[in-house]
Amino acid sequence: MGEDPRTRRAVRVGRRVGPPDSGGVPLRTHRRPRPVGLPIRQGVSVSHAHAHADRAASPVRHRLTVLFLIPSVLLTALGMLLLWPHQPVPVEATDESPRVLGQVRAFAHRPCTQATGESDEAAGPTTGCGSVSVTLTSGREAGTTVSTDIPTGPGAPRLHLGDKVTLLLLDDPTGDGKSYVVVDFQRSRQLWLLGAAFALAVIAFARWRGVTALAGLAVTFAVLLLFIIPAILDGRSPVLVAVVGSAAIMLTVLYLTHGFATTTSVAVAGTLVSLTITAVLSAVATTGTHLSGIADETAGYLSIAHQDVDMRGLLLAGIVIGSLGVLDDITVTQSATVTELATANPSYRFRELYRAGTRIGRAHIASVINTIVLAYAGTSLPLMLLFAAGNTPVGELLTGELVAQELVRSAVGTIGLITAVPITTALAAFLASRASTVAADASPQPSEPLPQPSREDAWAAFAERDHSW
Repeated sequence: MGEDPRTRRAVRVGRRVGPPDSGGVPLRTHRRPRPVGLPIRQGVSVSHAHAHADRAASPVRHRLTVLFLIPSVLLTALGMLLLWPHQPVPVEATDESPRVLGQVRAFAHRPCTQATGESDEAAGPTTGCGSVSVTLTSGREAGTTVSTDIPTGPGAPRLHLGDKVTLLLLDDPTGDGKSYVVVDFQRSRQLWLLGAAFALAVIAFARWRGVTALAGLAVTFAVLLLFIIPAILDGRSPVLVAVVGSAAIMLTVLYLTHGFATTTSVAVAGTLVSLTITAVLSAVATTGTHLSGIADETAGYLSIAHQDVDMRGLLLAGIVIGSLGVLDDITVTQSATVTELATANPSYRFRELYRAGTRIGRAHIASVINTIVLAYAGTSLPLMLLFAAGNTPVGELLTGELVAQELVRSAVGTIGLITAVPITTALAAFLASRASTVAADASPQPSEPLPQPSREDAWAAFAERDHSW
């Protein structure tokens, strides 16, 4: 029996003749022809429908953004007005000696001698003995060269020729004039160069978004230095000051960086709710664990110098402000993710968007939790080494206020992050599904579709066209 010429031609080009469930050569996967007779458009084009839907949903999104933005700004401004410090921060007079700048010019080394009755462990590591000549570059005696002892002891700066140092001007007790002591290095130039490299890297990668991010960073420092710290020193409630200050930072930084969009409003709303939950949990945790907020020498000195500052409230404020940066990351990511899911899948409703966004949020939280714990562990690494070298029992170590305070920070901050995921995801899913519904209702109805041939007729038409080749 002779072979059908259509079949031979189909074998050469890798096609199959007949319906898809029939035998023959498999169809090529990289090219699937559209059966003849199937309609391409049905009354209204897809691009036109999407454009009309976006125009219909846009007023809804802008209206929701304005309805949330205006009350948030008014409440934050009212809170800052009520908590604003009424008097400037008092500057206490100190007996600290003035500091001058200088540059190392020469060394005069001599053998080190140990003081009578002083052990090697008590003396600590040394950087050399002798004197160092330093040329002063600031102060009334700028340009003169003075001689001082090479600094020794734990943490003493290791000097080299040409190093720029900071000296402390002391009154000589013998009455022979003044003496100088090298106390630290000058780091302003290095820090400015590092800051410039940081800014250039941010701008080079993020471009205009990087510029707005740097502007937001400047706003953050301004709120901290001009409102939060002076208000706490003025005796205001540290928790209220931290919450209001964090809200001011969010409203400025997030809208400045990400623009006035529904996605940003959802992120701000989720962050505000999560911050409130974090503040409440912090108050409950610190009260339940009987933390006083005075766990180190710095906090103890502050409680003596400024007795009107609530140290426990200061601890709560630190937890709230510390959680703000990571909360921004979580809420912005969740809001943007749900928005993109709704754009890519217009048929998704609230339940589908919430489930998909929550799955992504779980993966994000799993990595962020370890980041928070490692961040706290990194700052407390010297303390952990000190405890590890001693004979302190583990139970006593963990329940001591110094370590317990860090444990409370980590636990409460993590719980606040976990609550941010479902809250932000639910808000974003609700607004996205509502905007999709409004857009679908406003979309023009397509005209009567063209009649579609049956599947067999379509494949028959395709086979006839293939035979005509």
